Amino acid sequence: MKAFLVALLAAVLCAQQVSSLFCYICDNEHSNWNCMKTYKCEDHEKYCTTTYSTAGIGKDMGHRITKKCSVDCPETNVNFGLAAYSTKCCSTSLCNFSGANSIRINYAVVLLGIVGSLICVLRVGL
Repeated sequence: MKAFLVALLAAVLCAQQVSSLFCYICDNEHSNWNCMKTYKCEDHEKYCTTTYSTAGIGKDMGHRITKKCSVDCPETNVNFGLAAYSTKCCSTSLCNFSGANSIRINYAVVLLGIVGSLICVLRVGL
């Protein structure tokens, strides 16, 4: 019995620890509800990422969500006024459940761009 316990202890101590990361995946979807498929990441992929992008204004605004496994953590948050792009990452299984990254179109930037364009047009016309 002692020999068995020693062998079992040696096997446990020498066994390679397996840490499988699972992420939700989808590609360019309109809704987070379409991003509920799970995927076992490759051993070298250590992060789950969620990329959320918006473009347009008012009722014509479009949203896109992409979720995947990733080797690195490319967190970004870019806002161009009429378009915005955000990527968040996390490192525990199924941690990229939410599709709501915190990006919003900045209407002040849009208004400033329109006013600037009008000033340029009016100056050229004079």
